[in-house]
Amino acid sequence: MGDAFLVRARRASQGVNHYWHDARRHVPDRERADHPAGQRPAFHAKHARRPERHARDQPVDEAGDQRIPGGRTRAGGSAEGLHVYKLTSYPVIGLPTLAIPPGPKPARFGINQSYVRALTAAGCAPVLIPPIDEQDRLRSIYERLDGIVFPGGADVAPEAYGEQAIQNLNIIEPERDRTELTLARWAFDDDLPTLGICRGQQLLNVALGGSLYQDLHHQGATTVEHSDADGRARTALIHRVRLDPDSRLAQLIDETSIDVNSLHHQAVKSVAPRLRVTGKSDDGIIEAIESPERRFWIAVQWHPEEIDDLAWVQRLFQGFARAAQPSG
Repeated sequence: MGDAFLVRARRASQGVNHYWHDARRHVPDRERADHPAGQRPAFHAKHARRPERHARDQPVDEAGDQRIPGGRTRAGGSAEGLHVYKLTSYPVIGLPTLAIPPGPKPARFGINQSYVRALTAAGCAPVLIPPIDEQDRLRSIYERLDGIVFPGGADVAPEAYGEQAIQNLNIIEPERDRTELTLARWAFDDDLPTLGICRGQQLLNVALGGSLYQDLHHQGATTVEHSDADGRARTALIHRVRLDPDSRLAQLIDETSIDVNSLHHQAVKSVAPRLRVTGKSDDGIIEAIESPERRFWIAVQWHPEEIDDLAWVQRLFQGFARAAQPSG
């Protein structure tokens, strides 16, 4: 299927065509020696210019910033410009956001720019989704998506997987949980390409019936520091993850052993029945899960968007973009 184009017409402003003129007309009559004061000079053919279309009246291909010949002129001297926009088939990818409470600035929604950067580099068109409790409105957004990425952020509320909060639980965002759990279940039911990152992996697992370690150290899951409590850089490669060679993730990135960054204090505990473990760290923490039933339903515990200069990370995002590519 060829490229689609959006064409919009714009009428140029009507007015004097300043390109038909006597080049000497700007000289005051009293200073002209070739005719009596107060009389308008005759039109001198040698000073006439060919009628030219002003650049702003030409049709514009704004996608390539090129002028397109062939605009037509209406009777009365006005011109109509055609603005042509190339509609490239970028997959539209939803990115749920977090609520940022008021402080020096008003309350707002946001997300780390690294997610947008990584998706854009892979050929996607990311759109941000605020937490929305009204399902009809949320569904209206969801229906326009070709894929969805569940990003990192606050802890998933333990009530979502049938537990009571422990002392070491961090910030929770109930409205965000409700929005993302709804989106995740819709995406699974509809086989919408889905990528989970850090909290996103935990949320996808909970959405399908799994549970989490609320805090890895407090609950004795590991003695290794997986969080950034030690002040590590977000891009620091902290530990190794070994992948199942038969997993879609391993085949997609063409790796079975990778060094990753690590910025989490929670992790998957019991895996949802319709998901399977595809990667673990050396201390046994689940670092990757996926659904064998779906085209692309992959989640990782690390933050690939922060280390997207690595070739295997680029292959991950490019594979997601291909899976989400609109058909036709």
